[in-house]
Amino acid sequence: MLLCAQYILPITSEPFQGGAVLVRDGLIRDVGTVDMLKLRYPDEEIVDYGLAALMPGLVDLHTHLENSVMRGIVHDVPYTTWITSILEKSAKMDVGDWYDSAILGGLEALSSGITCVADITTTGAACTATQKLGMRSVIYREVGAMDKRRVDYAMRVAENDIMHWREEVDSSRITIGMAPAAMYACHPSVFGKVSEFARRENAPVAMHMAGNREEFNFIKYGSSPFSVHTMDQKRGYVEIPPWLPTGTTPVRYALNWGAFESDNVLAIHCVQVDDEDVKKLKEYDVAVAVCPRCNAQLGMGVAPLTEFLRAGLRTGIGTDSPAATDSTDLLAEMRIGMLVQRAVNVGQFLDSATMLEMATIGGARALKLDDKIGSLDIGKRADIVAVDLSGSHQTPTTDPVSAVVNTCSGADVLMTMVDGVKLYEKSRWHVDVEVAKNIARVIEIRGKLRM
Repeated sequence: MLLCAQYILPITSEPFQGGAVLVRDGLIRDVGTVDMLKLRYPDEEIVDYGLAALMPGLVDLHTHLENSVMRGIVHDVPYTTWITSILEKSAKMDVGDWYDSAILGGLEALSSGITCVADITTTGAACTATQKLGMRSVIYREVGAMDKRRVDYAMRVAENDIMHWREEVDSSRITIGMAPAAMYACHPSVFGKVSEFARRENAPVAMHMAGNREEFNFIKYGSSPFSVHTMDQKRGYVEIPPWLPTGTTPVRYALNWGAFESDNVLAIHCVQVDDEDVKKLKEYDVAVAVCPRCNAQLGMGVAPLTEFLRAGLRTGIGTDSPAATDSTDLLAEMRIGMLVQRAVNVGQFLDSATMLEMATIGGARALKLDDKIGSLDIGKRADIVAVDLSGSHQTPTTDPVSAVVNTCSGADVLMTMVDGVKLYEKSRWHVDVEVAKNIARVIEIRGKLRM
């Protein structure tokens, strides 16, 4: 199949006009001008997207697809109020609800040009959903216990889940790893045990890290809404023990407990970090996922993105929970993230090309999948999207990268392909899911959550 468009954005090389990409057997077999590839492959089926950009599929470096049904349920509140309310709503959902919610999130991701997600889950819904939808994913099974006596049991359950999930998925598309729970809900010994598991099983690790001031104060000073004021509450079946202040930052706290002792670690958010934290993340080759819309929506702060890039950290972008951002749209995430950085870092101008790199090859590098995805290079998997530029305010353009980042949203995606298979074409999904039935289920679930 020969995919053609006015613009080709390979990411690892300069964009060019009048191009085509040859896809065979799930791989990118050739990239070049339309005229050259038509001559070279005269019998190939041709699909022409016209005034559009062909580029690698977007890599969403942090998601919670199973929360998709909760969008707009808890709105216009700060992080602490939001997370407490979301936990209360979650108690109303059953196994089927989580699955249908994750399917909804996956459908939206595909329609927004996202071909790969890195998702943290306890239920496993995102694992089942991405397998069903044909998406690429790295799924992290969340594990945590505040009571030290419960840690080994929690780890055994999580490891059993991971082994079971691995048996159910296509390992060429889906990787299963582990994620320590949020620091305010996790005994510190969990970090070292997760690292041990990751080294033993060659599994990736992800963790929420220094995302907000409340967590920072909880770890460093033992004083925040997560601390002594709520110690009489129970989370699950474990009574929260008294919390002693550590006098250090969340990054160095996790480091001291062995959180970075495996080969493939992803830290999410990293908003409340200092220069020494950034140095430690670099020293231990920890990748970072920034989530600008969620951070802004919940009043969490602004991650020092330019510092991450200057330090050479492997950095990408995540949309985070749809329950916070209301959509899984990485194109919107790029634009908002770029504008926020420009506003708060005067003199350190972040450009469109850097944002697009972070959403593609940057995310792939962060997941250590850049040998397979993230750019339109010959030999890589054919994870490709076509983005319509005919309605862009920059058309005609001499800079298609700027046009994509500054003017496009998920609604402009014409086609999403994973492993050479078209899973979405403008308003039509080619997946093994009854979309109308899923939407009906989502409406039913949302009615239950609003009660």
